Amino acid sequence: MRFGIDRLLEEPTLRKPLAGRRIALLAHPASVTRDLVHSLDALATLDDIELVAAFGPQHGLRGDKQDNMVESPDFRDPVHDIPVFSLYGEVRRPTAAMMDSFDVLLIDLQDLGCRIYTFSTTLRYVLEAAAAQGKAVWVLDRPNPVGRPVEGLRLRAGRESFVGAGPLPMRHGLTLGELAKWFVQTLGLDVEYQVVTMEGWEPASAPGFGWPLGERTWVNPSPNASTLWMARCYAGTVLLEGTTLSEGRGTTHPLEVFGAPDLEPRALLATMRSLTPHWLQGCQLRECWFEPTFHKHVGRLCAGVQIHVEAATYDHHTFQPWRLMALAFKALRTRRPDYELWRDFAYEYEYDRLAIDVLNGSELLRQWVDDPHATPADLDNLTVPDETSWLDEREAVLLYR
Repeated sequence: MRFGIDRLLEEPTLRKPLAGRRIALLAHPASVTRDLVHSLDALATLDDIELVAAFGPQHGLRGDKQDNMVESPDFRDPVHDIPVFSLYGEVRRPTAAMMDSFDVLLIDLQDLGCRIYTFSTTLRYVLEAAAAQGKAVWVLDRPNPVGRPVEGLRLRAGRESFVGAGPLPMRHGLTLGELAKWFVQTLGLDVEYQVVTMEGWEPASAPGFGWPLGERTWVNPSPNASTLWMARCYAGTVLLEGTTLSEGRGTTHPLEVFGAPDLEPRALLATMRSLTPHWLQGCQLRECWFEPTFHKHVGRLCAGVQIHVEAATYDHHTFQPWRLMALAFKALRTRRPDYELWRDFAYEYEYDRLAIDVLNGSELLRQWVDDPHATPADLDNLTVPDETSWLDEREAVLLYR
């Protein structure tokens, strides 16, 4: 298959509308061609492209920063001698001076198909800035590596943040190009935009179910997005960032494991199975032990659980990572009502709300976990209408059938 960047490089007719216009690129470490050449370097070789600037999202153009609220500076690219502007530094929205540096912004970002992955919010911000300043935006589309499934509560009005750009469910099932189309439509943006679509993307096909497994190399789009398996788990395990449990940062399996020094994984798994066994389908869960080398519980042995989605036992259509992690929290609260679960800290520049609420786009999940009388059916009653309405709404922006 061919990604948007491959088509733009290989088809001169696609590039004709860019003639005579100053071009900027928004990219990160996974912005590579099929030959693993970074898109910035590949575009710079073209005689008919005037490359004048580059932008980096969270974690930087080269993937230099590890964690929440660790900012990247602006710099001058030493190879191409062009400015590189950070959209996760002094600003998260591009300034007028940044926008003045180009005519067309090419966006080549590998996304994870999850609402809280901040590249989605950066996409919204640059589209809004382009509409305000008469600039063009082209999205060079890439696969949603977790395919089309939809899961999770939709973000509630007034709960927007840098990890919540709009009323999306946690797993939205769109590519970044489709998401751009949704932003343009729902925000009523008057902007020149174009999606350079992929060829041959088959999100329902095994074994990749969204990612062309065996055909394209996985490159980390952010430092802890280490594997396709992490991407499959991420819409659930990212919730761990709002808890005192380790999500495995500082291990070789970040966001595929969870645990803590005082966790009792065997008993926890037994409680999860007794509460809602069908929320555990599609994967295998295994007790494990790990010692983070940085971040939460650094240097301490944690007892925990690994979520395995890499074997033939993986079922793309029944695996529900958001519900799985919600169930883990519920089981822990059921077993240990006084467990200090919710982590209170500044999360993605939100200082007045608990991180778990920022992540979920409302207080609903936390309230369900903490309510001793709330059942799994109660969470489904909240969530299924959100998922159903989103499935209907997204039909208007799908580019791949």
